[in-house]
Amino acid sequence: MASLSRALRGVAATRPRRSPAPGRALRPLASGAGPTSEKSVPYQRTLKEARDASAAARGPSRPLPSTASVVVIGGGSLGCQTLYHLAKLGVSGAVLLERERLTSGTTWHTAGLLWQLRPSDVEVELLAHTRRVVSRDLEEETGLHTGWIQNGGLFIASSRQRLDEYKRLMSLGKVYGIESHVLSPGETKALYPLMNVEDLYGTLYVPHDGTMDPAGTCTSLVRAATARGAQVIENCPVTGIRVRTDDFGVRRVAAVETDFGCIRTPCVVNCAGVWAGAVGRMAGVRVPLVAMHHAYVVTERIEGIQNMPNVRDHDASVYLRLQGDALSVGGYETNPIFWEEVSDKFAFGLFDLDWDVFTQHIEGAVNRVPVLEKTGIKSTVCGPESFTPDHKPLMGEAPELRGFFLGCGFNSAGMMLGGGCGQQLASWIVHGRPEKDMHSYDIRRFHHSLTDHGRWIRERSHEAYAKNYSIVFPHDEPLAGRNMRTDPLHEELLARGCVFQERHGWERPGWFNAQGIAPVLPYDYCGAYGHRAHGDYAYGRLLGQEYTFSFPPHHDAIREECLACRGAAAVFNMSYFGKFYLVGPDARKAADWLFSADVSRPPGSTVYTCMLNHRGGTEGDLTVSRLAPGPQASPLAPAFEGDGYYLAVGGAAAQHSWSHISAALQDRRLRCQLIDSSEDLGLLSVQGPASRAILQEVLEADLSDEAFPFSTHKLVRAAGHLVRAVRLSFVGELGWELHTPRPSCLPVYQALMTAGAKHGLVNAGYRAIDSLSIEKGYRHWHADLRADDSPLEAGLAFTCKLKSSIPFLGREALEKQQAEGLRRRLLGFTVDEKIPMFGLEAIWRNGQVVGHVRRADFGFTINKTLAYGYIRDPSGGPVSLDFVKSGDYALERMGVAYTAQAHLKSPFDPNNKRVKGIY
Repeated sequence: MASLSRALRGVAATRPRRSPAPGRALRPLASGAGPTSEKSVPYQRTLKEARDASAAARGPSRPLPSTASVVVIGGGSLGCQTLYHLAKLGVSGAVLLERERLTSGTTWHTAGLLWQLRPSDVEVELLAHTRRVVSRDLEEETGLHTGWIQNGGLFIASSRQRLDEYKRLMSLGKVYGIESHVLSPGETKALYPLMNVEDLYGTLYVPHDGTMDPAGTCTSLVRAATARGAQVIENCPVTGIRVRTDDFGVRRVAAVETDFGCIRTPCVVNCAGVWAGAVGRMAGVRVPLVAMHHAYVVTERIEGIQNMPNVRDHDASVYLRLQGDALSVGGYETNPIFWEEVSDKFAFGLFDLDWDVFTQHIEGAVNRVPVLEKTGIKSTVCGPESFTPDHKPLMGEAPELRGFFLGCGFNSAGMMLGGGCGQQLASWIVHGRPEKDMHSYDIRRFHHSLTDHGRWIRERSHEAYAKNYSIVFPHDEPLAGRNMRTDPLHEELLARGCVFQERHGWERPGWFNAQGIAPVLPYDYCGAYGHRAHGDYAYGRLLGQEYTFSFPPHHDAIREECLACRGAAAVFNMSYFGKFYLVGPDARKAADWLFSADVSRPPGSTVYTCMLNHRGGTEGDLTVSRLAPGPQASPLAPAFEGDGYYLAVGGAAAQHSWSHISAALQDRRLRCQLIDSSEDLGLLSVQGPASRAILQEVLEADLSDEAFPFSTHKLVRAAGHLVRAVRLSFVGELGWELHTPRPSCLPVYQALMTAGAKHGLVNAGYRAIDSLSIEKGYRHWHADLRADDSPLEAGLAFTCKLKSSIPFLGREALEKQQAEGLRRRLLGFTVDEKIPMFGLEAIWRNGQVVGHVRRADFGFTINKTLAYGYIRDPSGGPVSLDFVKSGDYALERMGVAYTAQAHLKSPFDPNNKRVKGIY
């Protein structure tokens, strides 16, 4: 067999490095026709048995039932895990359909690694559940061994920043009881004698990481599921999804069609992996993922490698998995090969390895473990994997079709996330809501305009693959798929030095740079596929300055925006907010049910409220403005009779909120219209002590407290243009929002800037909003307020109409929580030392870990770091106010604890005088 070094030299000598062009088959296979399975792989038993069984099979492995409570499509890791967890929840009559044999798609050739620490608290919990299932539960239930091997994991840091990232993971791990150790190069060498440590800053060692065998795991899952009444039917491809439309015009799953019969069912789960897009098209559901080749090689025997931990050398973009007395070597390259024509005939197959693409991993592997230079290659494994635009799985109920769930797009992490995600998906199906906050995985996170946008999906999925092992910095931004959704002020603000952020396709202001314009250039695919890499350019340079766990060079620019808002005034362009109208005969009933606060106030009132799920968790927060009915439609209101409401939702949550509201209306069979005007209206917010004086020159309205109180709205003219002015603040200052028809945005903005020139008005972006809002103690949904956090835990009891008798979604759960006492409570903290924090820091109370920070930022007005996180009582009891007040707190950042002060009220303007105009 060739050695790794010979393979490397052979590629360099025989042909130049080249990258295939996008839009076609990127590398012809050796056969010239398609994938091949003529390879030696680590899971010989799986491959051989599957081939033999497949050759003999000519139809379904068992007769199809006529009905099923749930039909899971796809017999890989996620399909088997979902079926298992559905059965554990007591679902009878669940069926799994596999077109070939179990694991035949992607699962059979996966490396099967499991790492416990990720830069996300939810993912840490999901991984912990997978580990419990494969290392303990399945063997106890079935007597079968899943192939779990606990040999530990070792993360390699070749830079100071990488080691800082690992220290962040170590601190988060303490919250969940995950043992980990930061090792010096010398300690690393003692643990792994074959490793080159000369270029290391250190490593992170996690002793209880390990690997699992795909065949053993899936066999055990199926054994346990079928023992509880589930059915698994192999050799049964799905050919169609039958859909019915109910009396309210809602599309719902009716049945699954195959060549061997039809199964009537109200619920389908698409766990088809690379083939999930095809299954989605059967049902009219868009599935935003792409298929790519992903490869590793298996070495010959290596003396001394036995019992070594698995290795991730992120800086070299390579992993080394222990394979008995050999290693599997793989990684993520910048020029992965797209599988353009996904074949529905593919089963237990592999592609020929393209050494041009794979060579970079050899270089990294040989540098890290030098003995590999003279080690032979036993086999090459190159198979298909599905990747998504944000490197997160696709889960949850599709907004286009009720009863159609997704469990796909796992970005090479389906084995290790499968247990946790299978559990949550089963809970989603059975209870209508997962136990954990799964918004980062929820298909509803993507705006509907993006889920079938080929260029956006392709660019973003490529970038996510190429950056898979990149350091996760708090303020990173994508370079792919940019400028997809821009508002009317985009060019104007760009010319004024705006550095944009991207959220769900929208370009929104991040901060303002006084040194010139910084446009985002078209995506360059990292210089692959014949594209010319951009090299040094303004936006890339400024984004590069964000690659730090310290304060960036533009920290002072953000500071100036914040202090200008506190001292004079700032204008924020918040046009990317979701802007919806809720009208119709049952609009009042819908508002009562959907919103935790009482919004049945007179027209002209505006209420801040939450939307809850049946568990009492927060599905979103928004402002609801009661409208006066009118017979004629205008750009600022539809024509309607009776009750009507205008909803303003944070842009990052807009699609999620739309889907949540729509589902609730359908479930309650309410006669309402939900109208999306997000693209038709802009939103300018002017905030600060001088805001009234500035706006008084622009608006044709009396802005006094008596004429225009806080939490009210009016239709007024601004520089001659009709706008909806709402007196609100998201930064804790006197201010108004101007909801403006798209054609009027630019002239209204220019009038504001002209009037504000003598008052010190400045442009400010979302980085300033983040700082100002955390200083005031305002919550950010999906940061310190999520779908598994109740308003009571988050200190938002004032948004809940519990003193009324009005039923609302989540009320029973809140009443139960209120009666039993809060088991968690959100606390604010300040740290006197000027130290950057970003979230995930461990919270210590009296020497015990009691939680972790969800969101942190620097408050420029109080000149302190602020952080918010939920704490628990280690004894398991309610978190009383006495418990909160009696503790001594510290926040652990990268292994170092900093004394912190806990606050139940905002440390800035706790009496809310400024929003009332009292300075």
